[in-house]
Amino acid sequence: MKGTFLSAVTTDPGQAPASTAAAAGAADAGPQGAVPLRLMAVHAHPDDESSKGAAAMARYASEGVDVLVATLTGGERGDILNKAMERPEIRANLAAVRRAEMAKAREILGVRQQFLGFVDSGLPEGDPLPPLPEGCFALQPLETAARPLVRAVREFRPQVILTYDENGGYPHPDHVKCHQVAVEAFEAAADPDRYPDCGEPWQPLKLYYFATFHRSRLQSLHEEMVRRGLESPYAERLEEWVDNPDHPPMEITTRIPCAGFFEIRDQALIAHATQIDPEGGWFACPRDVQQAAWPTEDFHLARSIVNTEKPEDDLFAGVRDSAVGDSAVRNTVVRNTVGQVSR
Repeated sequence: MKGTFLSAVTTDPGQAPASTAAAAGAADAGPQGAVPLRLMAVHAHPDDESSKGAAAMARYASEGVDVLVATLTGGERGDILNKAMERPEIRANLAAVRRAEMAKAREILGVRQQFLGFVDSGLPEGDPLPPLPEGCFALQPLETAARPLVRAVREFRPQVILTYDENGGYPHPDHVKCHQVAVEAFEAAADPDRYPDCGEPWQPLKLYYFATFHRSRLQSLHEEMVRRGLESPYAERLEEWVDNPDHPPMEITTRIPCAGFFEIRDQALIAHATQIDPEGGWFACPRDVQQAAWPTEDFHLARSIVNTEKPEDDLFAGVRDSAVGDSAVRNTVVRNTVGQVSR
């Protein structure tokens, strides 16, 4: 068995290897009875994994953590956002093209990836909004939508799961549904009475939400660009930024140092050529500015059944040095970070 184990000690956090994360060697089997660390990121579409938490995933993968991206839809109804890829043959085979892009990005990041078989809902536009397409992911009943993910959780047995907050990160119907499905899987996977046909129960220990596009980060990037005499792409956005009192900013509980993996993240983004223009806004802020001004990727700890102190700098805080073994993590009660208990 290969991988990083609960007793492992991380060194040089945030520093990338000379090659891509995919080339990094995993550690050999750990001490007898040790549990390999496993991280699952649950996303709505191919390319989401490369724009949210990608550098952190690449860092953990390079350290020997087993990382699996669960992609709920194939992105079939996505727009082609890179004009260079707006060609009839691409449009006619978009589903296959996006799968090929995902395979390339997965290899760059050094992670595993699994499609869970649902059809992209598309992003409705207009006033009023048009109905969602029949049979799409966002319209699936919760148990139908969650079933493949529950099965994947029980098969992969992650200690840590990453996904979007209740707003989906932004209000795409597939992102909102992805949040609902990930929470359902986190809470149901350990219960033998729920989804009994989906494998042996398993209890994940921590659930995180991505905290990627928040004001503090953009403000720091903006200020660093201004300090260097560069034109900031964030000035207008920051001037117009208005916090929604109904949705206060999400608390950032966990910052993962991973500046040395920003290049790998960018390579994975570019692999999604139909979605990412290499001359576009994703790369308007130079990488060295990002590394200097905001060298972390950020998360919100939404649920945990292990003790941990906040703020954290490790997604496996409270897990890494735990004596909890695979068999002991099954059939446990889920306790979230505000002390509520659910099964």
